Amino acid sequence: MYCKHHTSVIILFATFFLFSCASKKDDHHENNAQGQGENIWEEMDEFHMIMAETFHPYKDSSNLEPVKTRAAELMTAANQWASAKLPPKVDNDEMKSKLEKLKAEAAVLAESVKSADDNVIAKQLTTLHDTFHEIQEAWYGGH
Repeated sequence: MYCKHHTSVIILFATFFLFSCASKKDDHHENNAQGQGENIWEEMDEFHMIMAETFHPYKDSSNLEPVKTRAAELMTAANQWASAKLPPKVDNDEMKSKLEKLKAEAAVLAESVKSADDNVIAKQLTTLHDTFHEIQEAWYGGH
């Protein structure tokens, strides 16, 4: 009888513990999802993907072909980003100005890839990349 009683108590305790942990895990997951929602800026992520796929080949091996073929995409993404509703934490004149600058630089780059010298394209791509990082740093708070 003593053994059955302890076994029942252990099973009861284990069941309670499992449900308790599952509930905390679900709450933690839900809170994380809500917190991440505040740190998601879809237009920035879309621009970033194209920027990474065009800038890194240049940076890593001086390959400008990706930017030459995708500069129009960068310009479109910059235009969409600049015209999108800003998240509250960056909804200010400074950010609007940075996005307009990004948009203008992307338009210049999209035009340059049609006929400009590779050195000009490389310089404009680097400038656009630097502007992007200014925006990204403002979004992440310098982290």
